[in-house]
Amino acid sequence: MKDGTVKFMSSINEVKILKKRAKAFYNRALDSFKAEDYDLASFLSEQAVQLCLESILLEELGDYPRTHSILYLISILSKLSKYKNLIKFLEENRLMVRLMEDSYISSRYLVREFTREEAEALINIAKEVLKHGEIY
Repeated sequence: MKDGTVKFMSSINEVKILKKRAKAFYNRALDSFKAEDYDLASFLSEQAVQLCLESILLEELGDYPRTHSILYLISILSKLSKYKNLIKFLEENRLMVRLMEDSYISSRYLVREFTREEAEALINIAKEVLKHGEIY
């Protein structure tokens, strides 16, 4: 703002924005997959999941940690019994969640290409997480 003050939004508005962004990242992941850009599809799937989990934590706890670790977000979310089905799903797919975290790290810092199969699996994980977060 012009006078140097910062305008903070309510957590309700922030939750809506995080959910909107999560859905947008998911949709762009689908677009990237169709365009055979599997690296970007994988990265965007990770971003969708990260934002979805952050929106849930913000809605339930009033805040969320500023982290890029989905596993860390899951560890906090696991304390909320309301999301036991989501936690169970993520625990059953822990290897894919780790791959999802790798997609974030490798997109920024490493040279690694994701296969069609990996991207498809990560998109499917993202879809399920967004369903649990009532975004998809």
